[in-house]
Amino acid sequence: MSANDSLRGQQQTETRDLPDSRDDLRDGLRNSAFLKACRREPVPHTPVWFMRQAGRSLPEYRKVREGIGMLDSCTRPELVTEITLQPVRRHGVDAAIYFSDIVVPLKAIGIDLDIKPGVGPVVEQPVRTRADLEGLRDLTPEDVSYVTEAIGLLTAELGTTPLIGFAGAPFTLASYLVEGGPSRNHEHTKALMYGDPQLWAELLDRLAEITAAFLKVQIEAGASAVQLFDSWVGALAPADYRRSVLPASTKVFDAVAGYGVPRIHFGVGTGELLGAMGEAGADVVGVDWRVPLDEAVRRVGPGKALQGNLDPAVLFSSTEAVQEKTREVLTAAANLPGHIFNLGHGVLPTTPPDALTRLVAHVHEATAR
Repeated sequence: MSANDSLRGQQQTETRDLPDSRDDLRDGLRNSAFLKACRREPVPHTPVWFMRQAGRSLPEYRKVREGIGMLDSCTRPELVTEITLQPVRRHGVDAAIYFSDIVVPLKAIGIDLDIKPGVGPVVEQPVRTRADLEGLRDLTPEDVSYVTEAIGLLTAELGTTPLIGFAGAPFTLASYLVEGGPSRNHEHTKALMYGDPQLWAELLDRLAEITAAFLKVQIEAGASAVQLFDSWVGALAPADYRRSVLPASTKVFDAVAGYGVPRIHFGVGTGELLGAMGEAGADVVGVDWRVPLDEAVRRVGPGKALQGNLDPAVLFSSTEAVQEKTREVLTAAANLPGHIFNLGHGVLPTTPPDALTRLVAHVHEATAR
């Protein structure tokens, strides 16, 4: 039996009971706690999912990915399906997030890059000139046909559990391309942004088009919501964000607005940027652990649901300490019309899986209406 046959058999034995008709399925999805919270509607309990829940901390993830490179694993639909489903089975989260990486669309259009263990995405030829910019061609659905196939498999398995698609935001993708890899100070990125604002604007505009195309593929394949990750944008001052980044992020959100699926925006270290990020067009704004949610709602402004924001490191503490810090988050969110419980960043690789399972159950119990 091949590895794919084994995965397929496991998925089939663990498939959830699906509704009797497509109408029932649509109604079940629409009435899920996660999507209702995104729309700022009353929910039966505060929904929970975790960034980077698909993979990393789970032994079953490490087992199925053994010997398979990260970017290679993202192009195998049945493997992607299995990994995406693992935290739904184990933790009982209220939404799945598609297993992929933010650099997948860049790889798909021919950028020479790889994800090196312990380092992250490394770009062979950084993009720093107008000639380099010409290498960023448009993304087509055919470039990522494996995404369409994987999401088709996933939505059949998930039933009324929503699937979140995602992409990297233009600034964060640009930072990888310009720096050639992860960076602490983003010196090359900022040098380009300040020194050649016209080229910078064209770079981010091109990346906005690629990102929007990638999100459209996921939505059209069946994703119920999408999240735009701007992992590195917290390195910017508010004025620089508004002038040099906000237009591109807005372009992405505008491009997928017509689909009617909730749009989530998240960045790290973005406490000073929350107001501007709230203007980019998302329906939900993610908040890291540095800003309490009752303060975050003041900064973001009205009309947005909030997502977050337990410190991921708390999960290494005792069950009592985790519950106490969780109560602080829930108390700060008590008066919000829409709250999705999440961590303030992704699941750390050595997080005890049982701590996540207990956390989901605790939030559901503590917030049951």
